[in-house]
Amino acid sequence: MTIPSYVIEMLKKARARFDSGAGPQMLPSDAEFTTLRPVRTASLASVAKYWTRLRETASQADQDALADPLTLENPDRFSANIENFIGTVKIPVGIIGPLRINGLNAQGDYHVPMATTEAALVASYARGAYAATKAGGISTALLYEGVIRTPAFVFDSLLTAGQFVEWTVRHIEALKTAAEATTRYGKLTSVEPIIDNNVVFLICRYTTGDAAGQNMVTIATDALCHAIVADCPVPMKAWYIEGNFSGDKKASFLGLVTGRGRKVSASVTLPAAVVQKTLGTNVQAMLDYGQVANLGAHLSGQLGAQAHFANGLAALYLATGQDAACVAESAVGITRMEARGEDLFCSVTLPNILVGSVGGGTGLPSQSAGLNVLGLKGAGKAAALAEVVAATCLCGEISIVAAIAAGHFSRAHENLARHR
Repeated sequence: MTIPSYVIEMLKKARARFDSGAGPQMLPSDAEFTTLRPVRTASLASVAKYWTRLRETASQADQDALADPLTLENPDRFSANIENFIGTVKIPVGIIGPLRINGLNAQGDYHVPMATTEAALVASYARGAYAATKAGGISTALLYEGVIRTPAFVFDSLLTAGQFVEWTVRHIEALKTAAEATTRYGKLTSVEPIIDNNVVFLICRYTTGDAAGQNMVTIATDALCHAIVADCPVPMKAWYIEGNFSGDKKASFLGLVTGRGRKVSASVTLPAAVVQKTLGTNVQAMLDYGQVANLGAHLSGQLGAQAHFANGLAALYLATGQDAACVAESAVGITRMEARGEDLFCSVTLPNILVGSVGGGTGLPSQSAGLNVLGLKGAGKAAALAEVVAATCLCGEISIVAAIAAGHFSRAHENLARHR
């Protein structure tokens, strides 16, 4: 058996490090070392204080880049979104479109902002949007919504776990009242118990109005759990606000099957002439590659089967003030491509789109501007925003499949990224 060279190198470094006689460092005294404590309210004074601390590693130019004059006009406006504020990061933003969408909620031609540092990404999505619009536009439908939180309760035995579930089912209306008392917009739509011997998970599913609703459902579920603890006669050993069952910011089978945010399906039928003229390939070539890619997805154990939802999701989430970490679960879904006569039917279904047109980061200056570019800021716009997100992902799937099928993928990245 051959030991890989990188293992040998790692062992050499470890031996040199630990043979040097250097032991673990003692914790410095408070006089030597002051740990940053979370500060919520940002001000010019607090920003200046933090940059003074950073002088050993960061230059004045670094400070000017992050704490620029526009950012410092009113630092307090960032206080609801971050602690220990020192500035803002500027990510390049491009647009694609107009992207025509014929949806249940999104109807019209949209210019979609995408924030990314990856060259060629916007060009690829723009090409997909052009092809889809030339074909008449993308049909979209919000199929379902329900953000979930899954508290866990621990008991002595399976018997007491069962008694707890029985009690919960009989008192569901009181628990619903306790949860909904914490929010003006959230509604508890179902509580689904899952028993694993002496541990019970409650799948608490909510609608969240026009907000993404992560904090909303956490606060509501906390109230529900406290109502249970106060009134349930079944003795419990412990309870936790989240039992790691919900799939929060993780790809999961639960999210793929039942969804954890807004479930959206989007589709378009591309005429053969559009495929040839706008994508530089043909329908059969895309179908042939799609068959191989689908096999690769199954063999590698993907949750779902798709090319690169995460690219479009991350770029659109960043541009519109969504929680970027939710891309981990939002990027689960299915892409389909099928022949329809001589034409190509393309669809995507994303069961976990976690977006809002209000709340969270949507009120920050740049992100608010991104939503305004879309025309989807404010109350009553979240369903349309979710459909735009799915349509954008479909554009990316169309473009990347066409590029790989035609053998243009590497060349495009070389021209637009490495040698631009």
